[in-house]
Amino acid sequence: MADQIKKENAEEKPRIGVFVCDCGSNIAGHLDCESVAEYASTLPGVVFTKENLYTCSESGIAEIQQSIKEHHLTRVVVASCSPRTHQPLFAGSCAQAGLNPYLFEMVNIRDQCSWVHMGQRENATEKAKNLVRMGVAKSVTLEPQKEIESSLIRKVLVIGGGMAGLSAADAFAAMGIEVILVEKSGALGGLLRKINRLANGEAAIDVISNLIEKVESRSNISVYTGSEVKSIGGYIGNFNMTVSTGDKNIEESAGCVVVATGALPWVPEGLYGYNGEGVITQIELEDRLKTGALNASQIVMIQCAGARTNNREFCSRICCMTAVKNALIIKEYKPDSEIHILYRDMQMYGTEKEKMLWDARGKGIRFHVFDKDKPPDVKNGKVHFFQPLLGETREIPCDLVVLSTPLLPNENARNLARTFRVPVDQNGFFLEAHAKLRPLDFAADGIFLCGSARYPATTAEARSQGIGVASRAAGILFKEKLVTSAIVAGIRDDTCVGCMICLNACPYQAISFNEISNVCEVNVILCKGCGNCAAACPSHSARLKGFMQKQVLAQIRAF
Repeated sequence: MADQIKKENAEEKPRIGVFVCDCGSNIAGHLDCESVAEYASTLPGVVFTKENLYTCSESGIAEIQQSIKEHHLTRVVVASCSPRTHQPLFAGSCAQAGLNPYLFEMVNIRDQCSWVHMGQRENATEKAKNLVRMGVAKSVTLEPQKEIESSLIRKVLVIGGGMAGLSAADAFAAMGIEVILVEKSGALGGLLRKINRLANGEAAIDVISNLIEKVESRSNISVYTGSEVKSIGGYIGNFNMTVSTGDKNIEESAGCVVVATGALPWVPEGLYGYNGEGVITQIELEDRLKTGALNASQIVMIQCAGARTNNREFCSRICCMTAVKNALIIKEYKPDSEIHILYRDMQMYGTEKEKMLWDARGKGIRFHVFDKDKPPDVKNGKVHFFQPLLGETREIPCDLVVLSTPLLPNENARNLARTFRVPVDQNGFFLEAHAKLRPLDFAADGIFLCGSARYPATTAEARSQGIGVASRAAGILFKEKLVTSAIVAGIRDDTCVGCMICLNACPYQAISFNEISNVCEVNVILCKGCGNCAAACPSHSARLKGFMQKQVLAQIRAF
């Protein structure tokens, strides 16, 4: 059968199979999929068409594979949803049936048709036919490609020695992967060293000390404290970096990188009369609870101190849980203490944290809503605040005010982002590739993130993310070799004039200038196939496989 398929691929006239997906009612609810499939059967080169309820289902995939064999298909076109999420599935299925995966073409009739033309069934149907006709025309010009292979180093660099970084390092080491752990401060443990107790009642220092002991006892983990990553180069599977430790630089190499630099509590200088004595932060309260130095009996906690403002618009997620946790701890050993928590909204996500809130109310901890436009006023041992539900200003006497301040990105996060060429969000936290599909990955291959470097996280979340990152990266590091997509750019050296416009156009720094031959060259491992270079090249020397001039023109002519 494989020989037969190769023979068919070599023929001039392709045999195209078109599969139109209803996607339940996502597509079929807004256009006539049956009519689109019937139309596809009339297009040149199309020998088989099929309408499916869900083409991505097990039965839909099996039907594609069976049709490739039975009808000797040399091209497959699927008209369904987004290639971003489903192209790898369909292309891989074609490969399993013996068809080169790069002879597959996908047409997006959901995002680009049914979803944007709801209530316009006839027009949406006609547009879907146009899109399918263009996809079929392009498929005729597709050429088989060979995926790119490269070697890899079975070692990982972990930056950050807090809960997330330590969890990742320990998980990697347990799998037999060598780890380079770099921590900027002089000791491992991160922010957890300053915490009194966790929400589940465990002493934070015991939890982090046990993890540190495990990490330091593993022979395949090299720990560098008081150190920084000064520079990094290379690509997935073959990163090389310089670690500055003390008065010397150490050259290291790794196949993957994990960023777990954590976050730091904001210091609210000048806010609510903060002075570190009568007005303190939650992290300073943690220290007093840990050392037994808390002498106050009338305590007011103010939430969103410095958060959800024009300067810092984000919610820090864990502040409410921290305030309730510390209030319960105070009540535990000082039952007669009077505790008030002033809040805008209580963010107690999850059933366990919600239970903490109700337990706190049951133990007599008082909760009061305040108006964001009329924030509390702290003076002369009293907190004044406007109660919007009652429409009046209230007054609470206190001998200690505790401010719940947000966690901010580590101070060197932006510098590190530039070093690794990875993005940060508007708040300065590292930005993952996709919040739902790839929450622990950067867009740059081989670099991962976890813990509060990504966004403020609880101890349990930081630990699970660290282990999750180890699982993600191990899927790469345990391969014998790396195989990447063939949809990359190439530059013709016989027509390249060395203008170097493509160097500035490439967001992945995958292009370099060869001073000997005076032409630009593409590192196919770094290239992500964005096509910027091909669009910018004035001599048309830069070309993107899968989107060559003849393929794009075929779509335009078909339209």
